[in-house]
Amino acid sequence: MAEPAEKLAADKAEDVHPLQLGDSIPDGKLKTVDGKTFRLSSEILKKPTVLIFYRGGWCPYCNLQMGQLVKIEPKLAELGYQILAISPDKPEKLKESLDKHHINYTLLSDSTMEITGKFGLAYRVSPEILSKMKQFGVDLDSATGTALHQLPVPAAYVVDQKGVIHFVYYNADIKVRVNPDELLKAAGEAIHNPT
Repeated sequence: MAEPAEKLAADKAEDVHPLQLGDSIPDGKLKTVDGKTFRLSSEILKKPTVLIFYRGGWCPYCNLQMGQLVKIEPKLAELGYQILAISPDKPEKLKESLDKHHINYTLLSDSTMEITGKFGLAYRVSPEILSKMKQFGVDLDSATGTALHQLPVPAAYVVDQKGVIHFVYYNADIKVRVNPDELLKAAGEAIHNPT
């Protein structure tokens, strides 16, 4: 039986233990923008993948990153990659992000934090931070459709079709994201130097 999301979450962002280079990604179910079930392992088998974990469409730093991904997506597609971007946002919120940023890549909802927890990226949001978020007009319960009060540490992975991780980037500082050129380079190297 799967561990509940609560058990997989760290107490704070600095305490997460993400999957690393050479690890195999865990399987699990996510939701599409249309609320349909999306099995991660089945999609990864289809083509190499750039997996992005982000906090949500309400996060300005995430939105900046989403725009950067839009710019490098054609080059990633040329290399044969798909981009899967995972957040705790519920499907309806994903739809808003798609429309707002003119995104062609796949946004997925992990509002249960099952996959995020298995990747070792989930952490509990403190009552103080929740209160600050509300002051800035962000209602996490409304965005996720749950009362878990968990977020992912923003991360990027390059994964081959066997589900093996070739590149990892994560940072507990929510303002710092992977450089898009670095991500593109890592994706190219993984294609040209498979394991």
